[in-house]
Amino acid sequence: MTLKFIALLLLCQLAGEVCVLWSGLPVPGPVVGMALLFAGLAWRGDIPGDLGRVVDGLLAHLSLLFVPAGVGVMLHIAMLRKEWLAISLALVVSTVLTILVTGLLMTALIGWVEGKEGEG
Repeated sequence: MTLKFIALLLLCQLAGEVCVLWSGLPVPGPVVGMALLFAGLAWRGDIPGDLGRVVDGLLAHLSLLFVPAGVGVMLHIAMLRKEWLAISLALVVSTVLTILVTGLLMTALIGWVEGKEGEG
């Protein structure tokens, strides 16, 4: 049963890659695949237990998935040394903006949910 859900995750990633290739979207294929998986699960209404166990297993070893990315960054260490200020500024600004947008969105959503509860 677990193999079926691993195959489902890989098929969603493949479908995302195909969508990006055919449409020319400037988004990574796995992100589109994840959106497709989310849409399918939202349409279904729940998450199958075995899929939850597969995903929990992957998340438990998530740090291992960052090793190739870290090695790739180290291949460009000369560029990092040269562009450290721009990279640092971009990281700080994007982090602050992410926190700000998340906080504003959560405040709006909490207000919206409380308003819905007050109506019903």
